[in-house]
Amino acid sequence: MLLSLSSLLLSPLLMFFLSAAPRVSAEQKRPNILHILVDDFGWEQVGYHHDPDAQDVEPVTPNIDELVANGVELDRFYAHKICSPSRTSIQTGRSPIYANVQNVKPESVNPDDEIGGWQGAPLGMTTVAEVLKGQNYSTRFIGKWDVGMATEAHTPYNRGYDNFFGYFHHSNDYWGQTEGKCHLKDVKDLWIHNSTFNGPAVHLANGPNCADKTQNPVNETCVYEEELLVNSVTSVIRSQEESDDPFFLFYSSHLTHMPLQVPEEYLDKFSHVDNEYRRRMRAMSNYFDWEVGEIVSALKSSGLYSNTLIVLHADNGGEIMTSFCGGNNHPLRGGKFSNFEGGIRVNAVVGGGWVPEGRRGSKEERLITTDDWLKTYAGIGGLDTGVMRDEVAVEVGLSDYTGYDQWGVISGSEEGVVRDEVIIGDTSTVEFNGDGKTLVGGIIQPPYKLLLGAANKLHRVGQDVTTPMNYPDGTDRVPEAIMRTCGRKAKNGCLFNIFEDPTEEKNLAEEMPELFESMLERIDELQEEVYSPDRGKKDSRACEVAMGENGGYWG
Repeated sequence: MLLSLSSLLLSPLLMFFLSAAPRVSAEQKRPNILHILVDDFGWEQVGYHHDPDAQDVEPVTPNIDELVANGVELDRFYAHKICSPSRTSIQTGRSPIYANVQNVKPESVNPDDEIGGWQGAPLGMTTVAEVLKGQNYSTRFIGKWDVGMATEAHTPYNRGYDNFFGYFHHSNDYWGQTEGKCHLKDVKDLWIHNSTFNGPAVHLANGPNCADKTQNPVNETCVYEEELLVNSVTSVIRSQEESDDPFFLFYSSHLTHMPLQVPEEYLDKFSHVDNEYRRRMRAMSNYFDWEVGEIVSALKSSGLYSNTLIVLHADNGGEIMTSFCGGNNHPLRGGKFSNFEGGIRVNAVVGGGWVPEGRRGSKEERLITTDDWLKTYAGIGGLDTGVMRDEVAVEVGLSDYTGYDQWGVISGSEEGVVRDEVIIGDTSTVEFNGDGKTLVGGIIQPPYKLLLGAANKLHRVGQDVTTPMNYPDGTDRVPEAIMRTCGRKAKNGCLFNIFEDPTEEKNLAEEMPELFESMLERIDELQEEVYSPDRGKKDSRACEVAMGENGGYWG
């Protein structure tokens, strides 16, 4: 890792500490928890969001559709508009405005801030894996991390996960496993940590000619990265067949994030799709759906399905900035990088055999967010979430948990607190993956949503567009360049009734000025509470470590 830790960060700051009493008795059997996070997975990219009678339905997601049919569809599940903040929120149980709204590089360092001067989750925040590990869950993380890499303390295996197999950055090449360069040389990003090994996955490297355009080079290994990841998931599941303790398995898929790369056999299945980018996205979505099927089959064949809770959702909306991104959130407005619904309202379902029978096949319309999972899982694991407090974080001036235990909403028991507000995070940065000031970019108070653009961007919110069902469609439109002003006055504000108007067509700001002012006041209150550290700049020592002791691998 990049830096050694200070004595402060080796102190009880990073030790597990949780003030909460057990909620269930030792005799009660707790479920396994399998969390599947899919990357940049657009609203339109699943079959269950299509009219079954439509003639132009291209998405093929039968396994996800079956999970929805036998589970609880979370129709109003909200995430952050970009990757790392959503992932930080899930891991820490905080709204992004209290933890991280930036998508900076994992090599970023601010040496003057030992807690927040890095990418991802601030040191000192207790994570969901630490909470569940304290409840005797085994914990494993497979796939895209994107929550910190700069020191050992930022890695999954020092944030509560017993084992890790995956990569640290926002993305990497599906075939070459590379992400970025050091001294003009490609650097790979694939790491393994378990009880006997901690280091780069050198033995899993593909041959030098393995690439998306040459998937079958002669006498060379050439394996799609997702195949490695999902095989690891199913292997972990089968290894738990004889275990007495429950497991928490977090699978963070690379799919369907760019680059648009997929095995040829899947691409061939969609040869009838006339647009290259849409064809690739369809194929990648279908491959991910196959993974879901493999995972469910492994649970069933191992006899674990009936006692497993499966949570599957996207980290943000599909990427539609230009047509070559391949994403689509039809009929919702906007996509990844935008706070319109298409960027933050995402596909989500709770399935598995542990879902109460009476809730199977239901659709839940109440609000649930990424920061709710920590307390929800803690409650399922046996803790009294009504008295949970992250003393470690509070001691160093960080936020306490902000999420709610939503099992009452999901299970239909109606116990607990029903969420009545979603905080929409934003950043002042003008770069897609830059650092900036933490901003509150809006709030949802059902049924209304108020958007507020960043002042330094003239209050403009990007991607003010809805894409057709079969987008990309060969047009030259650039959704990212289509802006709407969402200012601080009713005359140029943005207020929508998203329950009656989910595509955000009718602006109610001038019709309802009192509500607009009330919600704006709430945004101003929240803005006073945000966590906004300077996360620093890319440190050259990251390359020294990567190209030196790691042999060409990030870590």
